[in-house]
Amino acid sequence: MDGERIRATHDAPGIATLAFKNPPRGTMDHVSERELLLALDRIDAQPELRVIVLTGAEEGVFIRHYDVGVLEERARAMTARGLEFDPSRPVPESSIHVAQRRIETSQRIFIAAINGVAMGGGYEITLACDLRIAQDGDYPIGLPEVNIGLLPGAGGTQRLSRLIGEARTLELILQGRTVGPREAARLGLVNECCEGSAVARAMEIAKRIAGQPPAALAHVKRLVRGATDRPLAQGLADERTLFCDLMVSDDAIERMHAMNAGRLRIESGN
Repeated sequence: MDGERIRATHDAPGIATLAFKNPPRGTMDHVSERELLLALDRIDAQPELRVIVLTGAEEGVFIRHYDVGVLEERARAMTARGLEFDPSRPVPESSIHVAQRRIETSQRIFIAAINGVAMGGGYEITLACDLRIAQDGDYPIGLPEVNIGLLPGAGGTQRLSRLIGEARTLELILQGRTVGPREAARLGLVNECCEGSAVARAMEIAKRIAGQPPAALAHVKRLVRGATDRPLAQGLADERTLFCDLMVSDDAIERMHAMNAGRLRIESGN
């Protein structure tokens, strides 16, 4: 698949890459949203895929941010209609929110290979992913929306708070401050800052994950992703139930037998 905004490739067994593009600035817009949903549909139709890597197709840009020109047009149209908004009447999800929810709840593992600028909606896409790998370099990562009188509207306030805590999230968002990839790693905005290609590092991780039993991957993601949204007792009950579900699988029984017979080692390096 090679659309206007997303290029999809099948790079290795069990692994696909979605590369965002929108020259010359690499912003996201309604076309990007639509194509992302279509790409997720195609991924869901291929059960052999286990890991999806998201990255930028343009040098130095992951997704710069959501196209502010599009946002201004929408703002003026809503103002002309006299629309008013209140949390008691929640706004429905748009395509970007649906796509993020599908990434979070998918049984597949999503890795963001941040190879350049990732601000606003661009960084919010990475927050929906399971892992974030940033390429070392001189470029900004973060949520600067307050600088134009807005707030992160695609999950930024909620997902970043869960990732790095309320205090640090407020510190960054209230100032509209972005950080470089090394500081992003130090603060926890990304899992790591790597020397060289973020895509190459993400593919290294993806290949290791893709070699794991798919049911175990799906259960781990389900448990960890929902850990902060349910009481501990419920999470522990779900964990021991899914543990037993894996224990009775043929895959786990074969692997346990191989380990007990000395044919399989479970410890490994990074």
